[in-house]
Order: sequence, then structure tokens, then C-alpha cells
Amino acid sequence: MYDVVPDQGEESKKDALTVSQALHAAKTSLESFVVTVEGEVSEFNNKAGYKAVYFTVKDEHASMPCMMWANRFASAGVNVQVGSLVRMTGRFTLYAAKGRMNFEAFSLRLAGEGELRARVADLARRLQAEGLMDPQRKKPVPKYMQTIGVVTSPRGAAVHDVLRTLRRRFPVARILLAGVPVEGKGVPQNLMRGMQAVAEAGAEAVLLVRGGGSFEDFMPFNDEELARFIAAFPLPVVTGIGHEPDTCIADMVADLRASTPTAAAEAVSPKRDNLATGFDNAARRMKAALGATLQTQASRLDLLGSASVFRDESALLSANALKLDALSDSLYRSIPQNVKRDEAALQVAQTKLASFAERAFQRENAQMQQASLRLAAVGKSFLEPRRSQVALLASRLNDLSPLTVLSRGYAIAYGGEGNVVRSVSDLSEGSSVSLTLVDGSATCTVDSLCKTQRVQIDLEEV
Repeated sequence: MYDVVPDQGEESKKDALTVSQALHAAKTSLESFVVTVEGEVSEFNNKAGYKAVYFTVKDEHASMPCMMWANRFASAGVNVQVGSLVRMTGRFTLYAAKGRMNFEAFSLRLAGEGELRARVADLARRLQAEGLMDPQRKKPVPKYMQTIGVVTSPRGAAVHDVLRTLRRRFPVARILLAGVPVEGKGVPQNLMRGMQAVAEAGAEAVLLVRGGGSFEDFMPFNDEELARFIAAFPLPVVTGIGHEPDTCIADMVADLRASTPTAAAEAVSPKRDNLATGFDNAARRMKAALGATLQTQASRLDLLGSASVFRDESALLSANALKLDALSDSLYRSIPQNVKRDEAALQVAQTKLASFAERAFQRENAQMQQASLRLAAVGKSFLEPRRSQVALLASRLNDLSPLTVLSRGYAIAYGGEGNVVRSVSDLSEGSSVSLTLVDGSATCTVDSLCKTQRVQIDLEEV
């Protein structure tokens, strides 16, 4: 930091600062502090093409020029107007060329009621975009209700205004009052519970009302959860919150918005004089309509009484009786004719069937004879070569037969156990042997055995 001291001659002049140095020192000192300031906007300048937005904030005792770079202001998304209460964070800075001091705002938002109004306006835009304020969505309020629900503070002036108005205009209505607090914490939840209670008790519509107050007092009626609850509520909801200029989110989403609690009560109740006049008019219209109906029915009754059916008892059935006789005569005539026609058609069909059967039999007989001839020819051609094969096989079988061998003077010897004797080693002296010859058999006893040497002739060598 630099200290300013009185002039002490030539020697002290070398410590003096230039204007640029002094402003630079001041700028450095100011920009080292970041502070948050709140004040009311008294001037505002946001010209197209400027790099910064210039405005002035003030309080009861002072005013302060401010600036904010255009890109930062756009990012803040705040609708600043003269009279808006704003809260900004930034630092003081000096513009050395002009020697001016400004407050450079880094961030900016509305403060106090201005901030609340901005939040409410933003919620209103979102709910409107979702269609919660669409008139086509809103339910009509019944004209003549027997049970009306009222949700409000049990100790405020609003409840007395509503009850007095309903008692004066429509005393036959039954009032269901849900007394809930309309100020403090948890007001939206209390209002929703009260609405649900009167709905479960049988209310046909619900009045949601409260007396006048400040904008902050109405904030519970700007609650998003309450707004969605009202929009989805199965019964018509009529609001009367504050006075004529006061409008809340609850008013926007309600099925009917009244300017005051009294106006809300009037909206759901007919005036006694108007009700009596309406009853009289309805009675006159009903009497006239009933008289006209009776006159019309009497004329129709006279017309029906003059009909011939009521003067001549046979007139009612004469036409049908004549028609029945005509149909019976036509039926008696048509039955013999139909029988003869059917008999002739049957004879023609029998003749055709006999002729067709004879032709079919002849055709099938001829086809069967041709098939028999073809089968005989095929059988003959099939049997001839096989006869030759059978004869050849029979001759070969005869040559191989044991009887043929026996006919050439050979015999077959069987041992005592009935086995064929193939070698002298199968026999012993004194054993019994059975011989089979071509014309019989004989039993012999072996007296002696004589082995002979078997000679094998190789035909290839011969």
C-alpha cells in the first residue's frame, strides 16, 4: 500500500505517484475483495451489441453503478427491471481511463419478493406447458349441490364470509368444513389432507379459500405439490384466495377461480331469489309441456277409438283369416302336383341309374376278361423257365441222394448208439453193427477187424 504524506520539499517529490500508479494501486486493492451486495435497481441499460449490461442499485442512503458482462447476465437468466430487488456477488473495479469506479457483478439473482415472484412465474410456465391450466381439462361445477366442502382456517374471516354467504343464498346445502392452518410450515400438506377429508365425507365440490395477505403469505398456495394435487383431484375445486388482484398457482390450476372467498361461495350457490324464479319458470314450462302432451295423447286416443277395429270385432282378424284360407287352398293344390312331379323325376332317375349300371358292368366285365388273359400269359411266361430249373435241380438232387449210392451196392453201417461208422477205429471185436442196404437193413456182429491203407490219388498228377 501507498501512504499519502504532506509535501516536504524537493526530497519528498521523488516519492509522489503518478495518476496511473495511484489508480492502479486503488484498482489492485479494490479487486482483491469479493463481496455480496443487495439493493434495488434504479437504472438499467442492456443495449444490443454491448459487451456488458450497465445498471445502478440503491438503498435509502446511497447508489452504486454496476456492470455485468453480457454472457454472464444471459447465463443468470434473471428478468431485471427498474424496481427489482437483486442480490449480486462481485468486486469493485476502476476504469482507469475515466477514473470511474464500478461494481463488477459475477452472479445476479432476484432477492426478497422478486425472487419469490420469479420462482412462481417459472412454476406457472412449467405447469402451463404440461397442460394443467388448460380450460378443456377443468371440470364443470354443479349448479345445485346438496353437500359443499370448505377448506380454510377455522379462525379467519374467510370462513365466516363463506358460511354467511352460503346460509343466505342456499340454506338447504350441507356444509363440510375442514379447518386447517393457512400460515406457517406444512400448509400445502394440511390443505391436501383437508380436501381429501371433505371428499371422503361426501362433498360434491371443494372451496379452497383464505383471506387477504402479502405475497409471502400466499406462497403455500403456490406450492407445486398442491397444484398437482388440485389438478388431479376428482371433485371440482373452486378457489377464493385473497382479493381481486391476488392470483396464485392454485387459482390457475383450479376448476374455477373466484376473486374472494365470498365470490367463491357465490359461485357454488344459487341466489335464493334466482332459485325461486327458476323454480317458477320450470313449473310453468313443465305445466305447458304436460298440457301439450296430454292434448296430443287425447287426440291420438280419439283417433284410435274411431278405428274400425274397435267398432267391428271381426275387422281385426278378417284380413289374416282370408290370407290363411288362401294359403291353405294353395297348399292343398300344390301337394298332389308336387308328388306327381317327384314320381316322374324318380322314374327318370331309376331308368338312368339302371342304364348306367348296365354299361358300367359291361365295361368292368370286359376289363376283367382282358386282365385275366394278360395274367395267364404272364403266368405262363413266368413258369416255363422255372420248370426247367426245377428238373435240373431234381436230377442233381437224385445224384446226391444216399439211396442212389446204396443202389450201386454200398451199405451204411451204424454203431450200437446209432452213429454212422466211418472208420474201423469206431468198432471193436464183438460189437454189434447195423447195416442199411438199398432194400432193407441187417444186424451183424464184428468177428475181426482189419485195417487197410487209404490211397489218395492226385488227379492232377494222373
